[in-house]
Amino acid sequence: MTIKELTNLIMKQAEQKGFGSKPKDINLAEKIALIHSEISEAYQAYRNKKINGKDGFKEELGDAIQRILHLGGIMDVDIEKIILKKIKQNKNRKWHWNKINEKHS
Repeated sequence: MTIKELTNLIMKQAEQKGFGSKPKDINLAEKIALIHSEISEAYQAYRNKKINGKDGFKEELGDAIQRILHLGGIMDVDIEKIILKKIKQNKNRKWHWNKINEKHS
């Protein structure tokens, strides 16, 4: 299944459940906060070594991606196209790790 197909499936479910399917139906800030919430829940699950199962790391990542695809569908963003574009841009991008306060592996 492609990202576009997943988005269409999520949008169909959103319409059935009344989660909003058009910009006028939603509060954008709330949708972004809910995405952030799912990412935080994934982090907490990981910290607590709960990787699998209900409310586990993997499930919370799935929740976050579902919310992102829902928002992308509402705002008519072709997430698949954008991801491919970013991968291409990042291929030759230089990161200046010595200029930022962030660790990386």
